[in-house]
Amino acid sequence: MRAAYEEVEVIHGIDATFEEGVVTAVLGANGAGKSTLLALAAGIMGPSEGEVRFAGQKVRVGSTSSLARRGLCLIPEGRGVFPNLTVRENLWVMTHSGSGRRHVERCAFERFPRLADRADQPAGTLSGGEQQMLALARAVATSPRLLMLDELSMGLAPIVVDELYNHVVQLAAEGITVVVVEQFARTALSVATAAMVMANGRIVHTGTARDVESVLQSAYLGPVQPAEATAAAQNGTSDHTDTGAGAP
Repeated sequence: MRAAYEEVEVIHGIDATFEEGVVTAVLGANGAGKSTLLALAAGIMGPSEGEVRFAGQKVRVGSTSSLARRGLCLIPEGRGVFPNLTVRENLWVMTHSGSGRRHVERCAFERFPRLADRADQPAGTLSGGEQQMLALARAVATSPRLLMLDELSMGLAPIVVDELYNHVVQLAAEGITVVVVEQFARTALSVATAAMVMANGRIVHTGTARDVESVLQSAYLGPVQPAEATAAAQNGTSDHTDTGAGAP
């Protein structure tokens, strides 16, 4: 599959499969093509060559509502909650999938009790972590078959990120297929079974989460130069122990 924005190609001939019931981490630096891959999968944009299939059916650009009803759910980068609506009203938005308001609220509040305490509070007044909880709660309320998360950890404290990914682990245990797009590899790999690394619009490595973790340093940062290695040794650290894709 290839994809472009106007005349600029950004996905250069990739072939990827997200296996049912598996958590897959899609890793790479900014500009690698990760978010574009999710946009293609969700029918937000179409490929310039090749095709996308979800549950055996071809994904057509602009078919996002149909895909949502079939169980595909994307939580985009930046949380995507409606700040002027209350927590409860944000959840009601998901009734388009056919679930009633009471069902949507019950699913959300049982899993995220903190949101129940803030049910009538405007979503824009929640903390960043609580807004991500609300985004997850809305997704879960639709009983998704495939859940795609784009930079869930962005702008959040590590302790909040850990809490959110604990919920992701629970969702996976319930049989939901999850695709996690992250710059910070260690976080994503802690919950993933499979992983792929993207760079410059191409998939440069695939394998189990453990296999991919072993090649992350070279995939993201390249080989350590002698001066860098010396400095790291003097500081009692090594760049090779940091698997975070977001490292400078």
